[in-house]
Amino acid sequence: MKLHFGLILVGTFAAAAALAQVPVQATAPVTPAEVPVVSKVVQKEVSAANPERVPGYVLGPEDQIIIRAFQADEISDKPVQIQGDGFISLPLVGRVKAGGLSVAKFEAELTKDLSKYIEHPQVTVLVSDYRSQPVSVMGAVNNAGVVQLRGEKSLVQVISLAGGLRTDASNTVTITRKLSEGTIPLPNAQTDPTGRYSFAKVNLRKVMDAEAPQDNIIIKRDDVLTVPKAQMVYVIGEVQKPGGYVLNERDSLSLLQAISLAGGLTKTASAKHAKVLHEVDGKSDRVELPNNVAKILAGKAPDISLHADDILFVPNSTSKTIGLRAAETAVSVGTGLAIWRF
Repeated sequence: MKLHFGLILVGTFAAAAALAQVPVQATAPVTPAEVPVVSKVVQKEVSAANPERVPGYVLGPEDQIIIRAFQADEISDKPVQIQGDGFISLPLVGRVKAGGLSVAKFEAELTKDLSKYIEHPQVTVLVSDYRSQPVSVMGAVNNAGVVQLRGEKSLVQVISLAGGLRTDASNTVTITRKLSEGTIPLPNAQTDPTGRYSFAKVNLRKVMDAEAPQDNIIIKRDDVLTVPKAQMVYVIGEVQKPGGYVLNERDSLSLLQAISLAGGLTKTASAKHAKVLHEVDGKSDRVELPNNVAKILAGKAPDISLHADDILFVPNSTSKTIGLRAAETAVSVGTGLAIWRF
């Protein structure tokens, strides 16, 4: 099995390592909550001092624009916010509709209106602040928050605007859309019990590997994209590459597969004293399951399956039982652990 891995460095977990005899590799923290709070604008806003012209962009409520009209100083170079009804008020022409029109179409309409008062008006419309097409990107992305769409954007483009996937991200993203914006055009799309939203799941790995390019759909305003944290098996202690191993679409890994992915045991490992720390529903503490890895490696005992969030702990030969709680703490806190994808 070929191992493809990514490792992000942050902080250390020295205290736990001293107790558990675990080689610590620093990486990005595993966030305890699957969905971080949406709290900031991810895409850099355009300032009024540096507006831009995007002919195909469809204007909407709360967008801020700057109009430059030759021989019409009354309306030129003054920031104007589009109101909730899509209209703006301007000297000379009064109330005009901007919302729902592309920048190019609005320029043409405004030129037509101004031609009643000015001979051969020349109009340019610039967008100085995008506010009408928010998309929330939540979960295991590098910059969770709100992205303002600037024209048509696909699913992969929006994930990219949010900084891309974190190392511990799942391969699946859930798209939630108001039914007023239409049903999500995917075969697995469903309607929530309230009848107000459409939601569907997309396998990002298949999209990025060009196995399912048709699932790279266009994202609409007010869509919510949620990328959960991936399910992992943790291999800690006297192995060559300790850390969390992403299960991808698997339900489990065998113990031998996990040790193989971890690069095998170190020379100081006490294989016969290995333990699996397993979570049991309804219990706050993990159950410790002794596993004689030496016998499994020798074919004298059956291999076992490791499931999501299981911790395989291989102690040092000089410290056979100390450090289980420290190892568990290291996983729950999420610092000082490498995350590997294969």
